[in-house]
Amino acid sequence: MSSPKFAPLTNDSFLRACLRQPTDHTPVWLMRQAGRYLPEYRATRAKAGSFMGLATNTDYATEVTLQPLERYALDAAILFSDILTVPDAMGLGLSFALGEGPKFASPVRDEAAVAKLAVPDMNKLRYVFDAVTSIRRALNGRVPLIGFSGSPWTLACYMVEGAGSDDYRLVKSMLYSRPDLMHRMLSINADAVAQYLNAQIEAGAQAVMVFDSWGGVLADGAFQTFSLAYTKRVLAQLKREHDGQRIPHIVFTKGGGLWLDEIAALEPDVVGLDWTVNLGAARARVGHKVALQGNLDPNVLFAGPEQIRDEVTRALTSFGAPVGADGRVGGHVFNLGHGISQHTPPEAVTVLVDTVHEVSRRLRRVG
Repeated sequence: MSSPKFAPLTNDSFLRACLRQPTDHTPVWLMRQAGRYLPEYRATRAKAGSFMGLATNTDYATEVTLQPLERYALDAAILFSDILTVPDAMGLGLSFALGEGPKFASPVRDEAAVAKLAVPDMNKLRYVFDAVTSIRRALNGRVPLIGFSGSPWTLACYMVEGAGSDDYRLVKSMLYSRPDLMHRMLSINADAVAQYLNAQIEAGAQAVMVFDSWGGVLADGAFQTFSLAYTKRVLAQLKREHDGQRIPHIVFTKGGGLWLDEIAALEPDVVGLDWTVNLGAARARVGHKVALQGNLDPNVLFAGPEQIRDEVTRALTSFGAPVGADGRVGGHVFNLGHGISQHTPPEAVTVLVDTVHEVSRRLRRVG
């Protein structure tokens, strides 16, 4: 199947920063930038009738992906979808109740359920790939489009727990008591995630991100065995180029600061950081191996404009000049340390985005 043709990019600062190339400002996008904090998103979701009605409708998914770009001078768009589409395609029955998180009708909790798991037919996820192509066309070269998936471990958490969890008791019980079952599930998840992300790249995604949202709940040792090893398995299968263009790979482990060096050793292009990590210290640790993404505490956006500007400036200053004393470029993509809260005032995001651009341009002139 031939690849779709798209307009050339007019703002490639995000892709350049991912690949540690010079940019005239620090690019910025936000995890969950299309979402419930925007009144226009809530209006579109009401029309769609449900979250999955929104995500599975190409026109609606395109509309909500572009909504934040109409308000803010963001440097990248991210596909509107959910991290749990892959296990849904495995037949686990994903649903969302308004105001609640995701739930699976058929959790995977015993040997028989694990034995039934298989990499799903990617045609079951055609609605995602159609949305990628539609969004990329609608962007018309304005900014790059990011595709994404949950990590194998994060998917397993939801698959076993059947929903979000406070203590991860069920999934950790399986991990410790039947590691053979956990390894089988994670192997299937990793191969499914790799196929899924490659299909997003073929449909038009210009970068892809693996959200290891729950990697940080694991003990040291268990993280390396049950999360990191399977993220590595995903990255090993991902396309690095498509249609002559490099496709950056981003890995974000919430709570993963302890393992920054080991995550960087997987050689993704970008490592995402949560707000517990100091950007300057992280840059010193990883050197020039990877670019860094992050990492403002999302709750800063509930403060006043001056406080937001101060905290954004602090983060940018912590990372430092993009070109080091040795002349090598350190890539930085500004983001939050996790997804934006649904309660965030939309005007606070304007302050954040504009401050990132203004201050990062000034730091380049000073540096």
